[in-house]
Amino acid sequence: MAIGRLSMKVGKAGKAGPHAAYIAREGQYADRLERGEKLEATEAGNMPAWAQSNPQAFWQAADAFERKNGTTYREMEIALPRELDADQRAALVREFVRQEIGDRHAYQWAIHTPTAADGQEQPHVHLMFSERQRDGIERDPEQYFKRYNAKAPEKGGARKGYGPSAGQTLTKAERAAELKELRGRWEAMCNAHLERAGVEQRIDMRSHAERGTGLEPERKQLPSQWRGQGRANVIEFRQARAELAEARQELARAVPDARAEVIHLEAERQRREQAQREARERAEREKAQQERQRLERMNSRELAQEIARLRPPRVIDLVERDPVVLQAEAERQALQNRHTEAGSAAARARDQAQAWREAHKVQAWFHDKGIGHAPKLRELEQQREEHRAEWQRLGPRIEEASLRVQHVRQQAHQRIEAEQAPIRAKVAELEALQKEKARQEREAEAKRLQQQRIEREREAVPRDFKLMAQRRELRMSGWSDRGEQWKAAPEGLKKLIDGYNAAPKEMRPAILDRILNDGQRREQVRELLAEQRQQYRANDRGMSR
Repeated sequence: MAIGRLSMKVGKAGKAGPHAAYIAREGQYADRLERGEKLEATEAGNMPAWAQSNPQAFWQAADAFERKNGTTYREMEIALPRELDADQRAALVREFVRQEIGDRHAYQWAIHTPTAADGQEQPHVHLMFSERQRDGIERDPEQYFKRYNAKAPEKGGARKGYGPSAGQTLTKAERAAELKELRGRWEAMCNAHLERAGVEQRIDMRSHAERGTGLEPERKQLPSQWRGQGRANVIEFRQARAELAEARQELARAVPDARAEVIHLEAERQRREQAQREARERAEREKAQQERQRLERMNSRELAQEIARLRPPRVIDLVERDPVVLQAEAERQALQNRHTEAGSAAARARDQAQAWREAHKVQAWFHDKGIGHAPKLRELEQQREEHRAEWQRLGPRIEEASLRVQHVRQQAHQRIEAEQAPIRAKVAELEALQKEKARQEREAEAKRLQQQRIEREREAVPRDFKLMAQRRELRMSGWSDRGEQWKAAPEGLKKLIDGYNAAPKEMRPAILDRILNDGQRREQVRELLAEQRQQYRANDRGMSR
């Protein structure tokens, strides 16, 4: 059965040379060939001119000149199908190197073929390559591994970076995803070569968990662990896995419809997950309902306090405190300061040169005619030109920095507005609710005051009626037949007053009691009294005009 395995490793400074010798079985590692292992094939490529004929020199230079904690090489260790012969395996490796390495990185690979636990071949390839990218610029060994110079690449080392995300800082999850994609490309190419060779077996780079085999993955064994008892442990593990596979076959014979049982269990699992989702959604709806009820119970003042608590800061204020905006503005300001300083320095040098000319007119004349040279004057003029050149050079950079500040401000504004959109929508909803609450409260207060006024008028009905009747009876000012107070009274009120005054005095308290105790009659009298007052005020205003 073809085995699928691909691991990626990195090497630090000091490890590249020895590891290259190890995979090529050179130097102290040459005796490994005497232990039954074969060095099936080895190649190197994309080496700089000074290492074309000696790849080991490249890796030794990486150890010598890469920074102390830098990466000197990456290595893919890949299991090769024993179903392919040596030439087919080498062809597979070469095509994979062309696809993944191309002409971008210096590399060296070697195919080792030791003997496996079952006595057959265990072919695998070690593919070492440098993260340094080839760019066509010739560099000596020391310069090749220096820090990359983006402004002047010919002055720095080769740029570092491998893969689709070269030069980027990736998270652990992103690195795992890239490695998974690499393994997928190896699976596709390896299976294509197996098919081309007429071999039925295929490799599968998915884990046992992804394939659903239920098998426990075999632990990787170091060479030291593979010897002695370690070898026996691996054989024991593989026998246990074979027994597990046989037990599953027995289970399949005992439970022919195991797939249906699995489907039933899967349906039950999905039902439980659906129930849990519905419970979560129900809890969220209940929480939202409770929140709505809490807000509806608030008055307008409490809602105003809630709005003030929830209202986010102004977007423009957050934009000015955004770290990216602050950094861009600081860079722009630094350039502006340098620009101002360069202009000032150029002006100072000009003024000093002019002062020197005034103090040394003869030497200045000889200097200008080219007869002699004044070192001090030449120094000041050179300073002026350098500062002026710096001033001119910084001008466009300040404009670019200003545009960048404007751009990052716009981006921050859009991002913050998007982040605040939900809470601002909530605030707008609460503001509408608070406005409606305030309107309702004003109307309720107006009704309450109106009701209080009516109640006061109702309580004053017997007293006011008695007072009006007395004034009419005594024909006091305004209450005679031609008096304005009497003329303002509606007919119903006039009849009641005249009837009251016509009654014997001993019966009048009883009449007032009937008005006081009969709610409907009392309300009618109150309305008549209110109409009299209103009409009198209207007449009085008309006369005053």
